[in-house]
Amino acid sequence: MNKNRMWAFVAGSVMCLAQPVNAQTPKQPSYSGIYPHLAMYNNEGECGTGAVVPWAGKLWAITYGPHLPFGSSDKLYEIGTDLKQTVRPESIGGTPANRMIHRESNQLFIGPYAIDSQGKVRTIPYKGKPGSDMPDMSMPGRHTGNARHLTNPAGKILYGTMEEGFYEVDVKTLTPKMLYEDGNIERNKETNKATYQTKGLLPGTHGKGFYSGQGVAVYSNNGEPGRQAEIQFDIESGSLSEWDGKNWKVVRRNQFVEVTGPGGIYGNANPATDPIWATGWDHKSVLVGVRDHGKWTFYRLPKASHAYDGAHGWNTEWPRIRDVGTPQQPDYLMTMHGMFWKFPGQFNSANSAGIRPRSAYLKVIGDFTRWKEGLVFGCDDSAQREFLNKRKAKGGIEGPGQSNSNLWFTPLNLPDQLGPNSAEGSVWLNEAVKAGQNSEPFLFAGWAHRSVWIRNEGDSETGFVLEVDKKGNGAWSVLKTLKVGPGMALNAVFSNAESGEWVRVRAEKATRATVQFTYTSDDKRVSTPNAIFAGLSRADAAASHGGLLYGLGDNRRVLGIAAIDFNGGKPTGTGYYELDGNMQLTRREDAKMHSFIQTKFAVPKQVVTLDASSVLVVDDKGRRWRLPLGNEAFTGLTNQAALRICREVATERDLFNCHGTFYELPAENADGYAKIRPVSSHNLRIHDYASYRGLLVMTGIDPKSMQNGGHIIASADKKAAVWAGAIDDLWKLGKPTGHGGPWKGTQVQAGDRSDAYLIGFYDKKSLKLSHDAKQAVTFTLEADPVGNGPWMAYKTFTVKPGETVSFVFPKDFSARWVRFKTDKACKATTWLDYQ
Repeated sequence: MNKNRMWAFVAGSVMCLAQPVNAQTPKQPSYSGIYPHLAMYNNEGECGTGAVVPWAGKLWAITYGPHLPFGSSDKLYEIGTDLKQTVRPESIGGTPANRMIHRESNQLFIGPYAIDSQGKVRTIPYKGKPGSDMPDMSMPGRHTGNARHLTNPAGKILYGTMEEGFYEVDVKTLTPKMLYEDGNIERNKETNKATYQTKGLLPGTHGKGFYSGQGVAVYSNNGEPGRQAEIQFDIESGSLSEWDGKNWKVVRRNQFVEVTGPGGIYGNANPATDPIWATGWDHKSVLVGVRDHGKWTFYRLPKASHAYDGAHGWNTEWPRIRDVGTPQQPDYLMTMHGMFWKFPGQFNSANSAGIRPRSAYLKVIGDFTRWKEGLVFGCDDSAQREFLNKRKAKGGIEGPGQSNSNLWFTPLNLPDQLGPNSAEGSVWLNEAVKAGQNSEPFLFAGWAHRSVWIRNEGDSETGFVLEVDKKGNGAWSVLKTLKVGPGMALNAVFSNAESGEWVRVRAEKATRATVQFTYTSDDKRVSTPNAIFAGLSRADAAASHGGLLYGLGDNRRVLGIAAIDFNGGKPTGTGYYELDGNMQLTRREDAKMHSFIQTKFAVPKQVVTLDASSVLVVDDKGRRWRLPLGNEAFTGLTNQAALRICREVATERDLFNCHGTFYELPAENADGYAKIRPVSSHNLRIHDYASYRGLLVMTGIDPKSMQNGGHIIASADKKAAVWAGAIDDLWKLGKPTGHGGPWKGTQVQAGDRSDAYLIGFYDKKSLKLSHDAKQAVTFTLEADPVGNGPWMAYKTFTVKPGETVSFVFPKDFSARWVRFKTDKACKATTWLDYQ
């Protein structure tokens, strides 16, 4: 027993009598709303923020480890209005992400803790007294959600765990009663440690949301067990289920996460009639479900990011719908698949209007709330294990020495100010469709530019009828009918006059089809970086202060930097430095750590191939992808291994920095490079980058900018420096641009197809085609709007000998990849410019 704690078992609860100790926090620096001194660490393979809630005049947060149903080194944190952080001594850790305010008892339930209106904390233990064997007073499991009790909401509260353990807890005594046994308990008795298993109560695994109303408790899970789910992203996975107090019913077999309603953290005010909302997804698109009038109705939304995919469900981290308004004016914010969404508080099956995209983001967000006239996001920043997110482009680099995450404080309007809200999704994806069968409704409102791609894999021409629900009231009317021949594809653009809240599709004949909607916004960003990036070196700079970065372990809680001076000739090491929680960069004498960083975190060589036309990436599955080129200075720097290309800086997804463009790169189990998304382009010599205390830290500093100030932190001897900010600052670096193509004077044979070349998420796009043949050559441009097929013919170009044909893509064109083929052998050039 820790000598600094005294435990008392009181009426089925554990209450710590020790007094919390405030951390000493003088005025602390912040960078883009991130306060390094508020970083939260644990000793586990991951440290995510499970919940963040204002209560009793303070802000409360909990962290979680990856699979710890019986406790961990994670903590309960109390943060004052002066941003002093207190680590509560009642902390028992675990993998909690639940929170609910129980009005009748005036308590916040967060993780295994109950906090009264005066800030007094009581704890429900995962395990009972030493020597006991799971007594009634313990509540093991990875707590994932709370719900109002179905029959005694004033006196009890429901808990759900990620392995389908369910409890009712007396709000006064905190005595839990097990309703269904958590899936970890039996294995724990056999091996005396927590090992993953499932009980088979419900299909799927990896529980997420839990909420009640209309006489049922609704539970979601977003994953599937087994090796196949760890590799393949598009298998059947997850489920949404409901319990009437006696029996469970599976509502839908898809991956689901959030379950909530207009009552949010308090539970629905009118549980008999208020709707219940659920969010989820499959490999095609995002799902939104609503339960009202005794039934469920489902809708589909496009995805901004595919980094959240993966049939195992590990990549999502609790997407939420939260009321961030005021009691007088509710305002619901939804996070789902890398997009902030406006969610209407009146959303139901008869009034489904109002879901709108706001902006795209890169942070991995576990929870968020309104606090002090701003927003606070609890994030999942740096996982020591990196789990399944391995790839050769990282060169065997290790994860951080210790898991850590932080809170992100922002203005209320930040969800409108980040990345462009371009998004895409399918209602059918290479699947059998019955004649007259309606697809589920797909969001149709909210974008400046909209189009649909349809491929008919059937044996005869088929009409695809598009209908719209103009007001979101279920009144459908025909918009248009598109005829598509057998084995043919069509891309149709919607005009501004073709409006409505939702669109759905039906085929006039039975067939196999893909129907993919692509939506883009006007990217109004400029191509020059924001002033916050001042001080970083230009790509063609002769001199730059670089450094290899590593977040140290063993509770040292500092960022180690093996500083390197690039100045014309051979790079020169300038020493070992550490960046602490007060953002002081200091030279240290630690030869062992210096050598460790130089060896384990060296920039790998030849992880991509550069040629005259593009960047060639061959992924771990052997698939070939081509990306645009930037400034020619990047070619030499890349070949010299002078720039980091790939690193995980947000849990279970990578930041890919190649030839002057930063990309969001999903894990391989979320389809990897097939779903890569350009974030911003730049002309900067960024040597290395890493996550530290919730910050994005980069090296590659102009020697003329070695003064502390803004986002630059320099050492006293001016031989080392870093840039610090938020990963979502990268949207301000400059809109994605580039040039190149899959062929440049390349010898091709008739009918041969080029490699896939990225075109998605770029703004102004143009194409030039030429060849060396002595007769006309027809080029066919094929597009892949999905990312992993199917390919669809978009346009053909006949190019005469000695001629260069130019084409400007219309603003409404949107696909992820393009490729080309010719009808004759020749040396061909297919050159694309993105401005």
